[in-house]
Amino acid sequence: MKKKLSLMLAIILAASALSGCGSTSYQAATKDPGTKIVATIFPEYDWLMKVLGDNPANMDVTLLLDSGVDLHSYQPSTEDILKISTADLLIYVGGESDAWIDDALEEAMNKDMVVVNLLDILGDAAWEEELAEGMQGDCEEEEEPEYDEHVWLSLKNTSLFVEQISEKLKSLDPANAELYSANAKAYQAELNALDEDYREAVSDAEITTLLFADRFPFRYMVEDYGLSYYAAFAGCSAETEASFETVSFLSRKLDELKLPAVITLETGDQRMAQTIIQNTADKNQKILTLDSMQSTKDTDIAAGADYLSIMRKNLEVLKEALQAA
Repeated sequence: MKKKLSLMLAIILAASALSGCGSTSYQAATKDPGTKIVATIFPEYDWLMKVLGDNPANMDVTLLLDSGVDLHSYQPSTEDILKISTADLLIYVGGESDAWIDDALEEAMNKDMVVVNLLDILGDAAWEEELAEGMQGDCEEEEEPEYDEHVWLSLKNTSLFVEQISEKLKSLDPANAELYSANAKAYQAELNALDEDYREAVSDAEITTLLFADRFPFRYMVEDYGLSYYAAFAGCSAETEASFETVSFLSRKLDELKLPAVITLETGDQRMAQTIIQNTADKNQKILTLDSMQSTKDTDIAAGADYLSIMRKNLEVLKEALQAA
């Protein structure tokens, strides 16, 4: 992958240099369109837009993954690599799925680029990928630990990320520093209020275990609120077909814990959930859906989707999943 990416970057950089009348410098090779910002995934993009607010400065903001494909299966185009190579500010997760971005940054045209790496911000607070009891796993085993990339599904994490985004924007655009600080603080207040709503919902819950007939990207959420879980696949898994042993295990757990619901993701196929339910004693559990924001499209954004509204909807689903039948 790295050799192919290096070759692709060399071609892109050569073409950019030629189009810049022979100049290889970043400023000379491009006409200044303002501050160019790239956010790889929807949550980052939405946080950024909330911090920017009504900022009048010339900002050129790109959401890279805007077609519904999630970061685990994303394949960058030459245009994507060029956007990253010439960005003034890049916001990305920084996990295994973003290895191609790390390669691109090594040969980036803009050597003064400001970078926000979400996993780096978390540091020791990042959770490693976990293969829990009963879970099928096909995530590649690495010599070094692989960290769970779904860091945005924690409101507590998000508050940290918003603070860092605000600081980076202030460094790039000092004239609007007060605006960015005020917007970030107002947004953090909303995040903190919603976090309290989650904590209250869990403290009032009759059940504290979730069961997923799907991949499991909600590790950060369950750790934040002291919940336990069972799932068919790890969050990094590409599997979609559960084995007989996995279905049987999850069905037994539904019976044993008297859980009222089976959870799927926003793009999940409910057939596995239905099969699990049909193998229980009561066969009457509900199928609920949590939105992991891994497949949010530009059309969803245009229709009004934003991070907080999705997390509020997830809270209502969570309340239902934790309510005894």
